[in-house]
Amino acid sequence: MTLNCDLVGMIIEERLAEVSQGQGGLACVSFNRCLATAARPTLSPSQRMTSDSPRQIPLGAVHFGDLKRLSPIGRDFGYDRGTPVDRYYIESFLARHAVDIRGRVLELANNEYTRRFGGVRVEQSDVLSLKADNPNATIVGDLAVAGTLPVAAFDCIIFTQALQYIYDLHAAMAMLHRALRSDGVLLATVPGVTQVDVWPWYWSFTEASLQRLLADQFGAINVVAEGHGNVFAATTLLYGIAVQELSTADLDVNDPAYPVTIAARAVKRAVI
Repeated sequence: MTLNCDLVGMIIEERLAEVSQGQGGLACVSFNRCLATAARPTLSPSQRMTSDSPRQIPLGAVHFGDLKRLSPIGRDFGYDRGTPVDRYYIESFLARHAVDIRGRVLELANNEYTRRFGGVRVEQSDVLSLKADNPNATIVGDLAVAGTLPVAAFDCIIFTQALQYIYDLHAAMAMLHRALRSDGVLLATVPGVTQVDVWPWYWSFTEASLQRLLADQFGAINVVAEGHGNVFAATTLLYGIAVQELSTADLDVNDPAYPVTIAARAVKRAVI
């Protein structure tokens, strides 16, 4: 076990100042707790995930710091401070499957991810929007309404963080499946542990529910769903803390019990 000498020195200096100000009793308790913290071994994020247990921090010794509050640090998912934590997982997922973003591509609201991850592989970019006044929209309509999307038109559909707003999930998924060409790919993400938005938010998801929803249309063998995140990442998202304030080493550890984002790749296979 290795002591963090700099941290211990700072703690001693701080506590001696408290003693000199007549806070000796409280300082002694706080000092002992902080010294115990400083003496803990340094663990990697993956080691912390597998080794942490309630017994490692004595009852009453948890330090809440800036998180001891009844309102989040930010209420806009982290956008008001930088990049939201869930976007880190979404964009990492799209980067891993960038080769699928090719040919004619459909995206929601705008084509930022189409351009960013598809690049020169994209031959035609379309944008679906509910709002006719969206200047990016090439298709306006509701996925739950038959005929909104053309049949067998797209090589890839990027569908991020939107299924929770659609009440008729099965109708929407059937529409997305029909809109893909043979061997076309749906890249979809949904929220896991998250703040709820002001829009009508109908559904919460797990890895199993997203897998089953897509498998009903695409076939289980053609769908891979995966959860991303951990309890620390989920906590930072709930508080509205941005990616720029965190270490990606902490974000890159996945704990299936605390998914922040659930992502899935589904391929439409030709019916033989």
